[in-house]
Amino acid sequence: MPNQSLIEKIKNRSSGIILYGITPPKNGTSNDKIVEISARQVERLQDQQVDGLVLYDIQDEKSRTDEERPFPFMETLDCYDYSQKYLQDLNIPKIIYRSVGKYNKTELTDFITSANPQQNLTIFVGAASKSEEVTVSIRDAYQIKAAVKNDLLLGGVVIPERHQTKGDEHLRVFDKIAQGCRFFVSQGVYDVNASKNFLSDYYYYGKEHNIPLVPILFTLTPCGSAKTLQFMKWLGISIPRWLENDLIHSNDILQRSVDVSEQSYRELKAFAEEKGIPVGCNIESVAIRKVEVDASIELLKRVSQ
Repeated sequence: MPNQSLIEKIKNRSSGIILYGITPPKNGTSNDKIVEISARQVERLQDQQVDGLVLYDIQDEKSRTDEERPFPFMETLDCYDYSQKYLQDLNIPKIIYRSVGKYNKTELTDFITSANPQQNLTIFVGAASKSEEVTVSIRDAYQIKAAVKNDLLLGGVVIPERHQTKGDEHLRVFDKIAQGCRFFVSQGVYDVNASKNFLSDYYYYGKEHNIPLVPILFTLTPCGSAKTLQFMKWLGISIPRWLENDLIHSNDILQRSVDVSEQSYRELKAFAEEKGIPVGCNIESVAIRKVEVDASIELLKRVSQ
């Protein structure tokens, strides 16, 4: 196990933090099946060099795009309840995502006050689009968190690809730092240049305004089929045309994507380390096929080394 805890590493703005991300089983899954799934997840991760486990709180996101979703949306179990009941044997901190628009103020306050800050961290996620009606906005959620005044570490989401079109992702990040965010997890990264452009602006703005930089954790996602690729693009992951061609025409798309993800992280880490920007990674599988999950574990092992 790593010497420092995840919470200490974040507070110390350390580089090299490694997370692994999962989605809880879908709603309506029988208890026996949930026990079986969670046991597999625990077994898969307990001997790995991983600082923390990310648990996603997924949204439908249909308001974000007119394109048809490649895989049907299925509501999942509450990720905090799931981690409390089924993942206690995995003795690492859990980062609980909260899609804040799904909850009212009381529910969000109850979660913030009940989560043990020694074992949990949280990331608030806003609405998928401006047209989506919500009870609690992301700004409301930050105010609720500030009012509770507890030690639960708060993180945010960063989308480097958005920086390509809007050029202000670093400003969004600094705004969230001012609201209490101590680390950021990105959307899946396949466009290294978009991430470098973001890191560069993040670095120089922080330097100019004398704001200490917090860790940026890049999400790496293996891709095992054309269908998964389509889904990743639907989720908003930017994949350069040349790379999409390489993946689709590769003899082994899964292995090629693992190699690309490892290379991307090495490149981003080298770029960041030269400037003293703390970076790390979060590894996930967006697909539930065993081969793709296994590939994500292979990627985790490679990155850990």
